[in-house]
Amino acid sequence: MIGMEILKPVVALLAWTMVMWVWMYATRIPAMMKAGMDAKSLVGTTGASLRAQLTEKVSWKADNYNHLHEAPTLFYAVAIVLAVIGQGDGINAIIAWAYVALRIAHSLVQATINKVAIRFALFALSSLALMVLIFHAAIPVFDLHLGG
Repeated sequence: MIGMEILKPVVALLAWTMVMWVWMYATRIPAMMKAGMDAKSLVGTTGASLRAQLTEKVSWKADNYNHLHEAPTLFYAVAIVLAVIGQGDGINAIIAWAYVALRIAHSLVQATINKVAIRFALFALSSLALMVLIFHAAIPVFDLHLGG
C-alpha cells in the first residue's frame, strides 16, 4: 500500500513504550518492596509521592515512560496523516525511523545514566525530525507551492 511504510516506525515506538512500561514496573515494584511500601495499603498515591520514597534511578524509568506520552503523540498524529495522504514512504519513512531511534536512545540515556546534556541533545534532534515530518505533511495538506 502506498504511503504505509511510515506505520512501521509508529508500531516500533508503540512497542518501545511497552518495553519502558515493563522496565518501569520491573524496577519500581521491587524498590517499593525494599522500601517497605505495601501497595495494597496505598490510597490516592501519585507518581510524585512515590518518587519521594524511591531512588532517583527507579524514578528515571517512570519519567521516561511519561515522556513517551508527550512529544511522541505528535509523531503518531503526523505519521498517520502522512500515511493517509500517501506520503508515508521514502524520505518520510526514513525520518520517522530516525525519530524512533532518537527516542529510544533518549529512553536508554534517561533510564540509565540520565545525563541531561545528552538527553537534551537527543530530544532536540528528535524534535527537529518531528518538525520536518510536520512540514512535509503541511505541504500537501495545505496545498502549498513552495518556490514555484
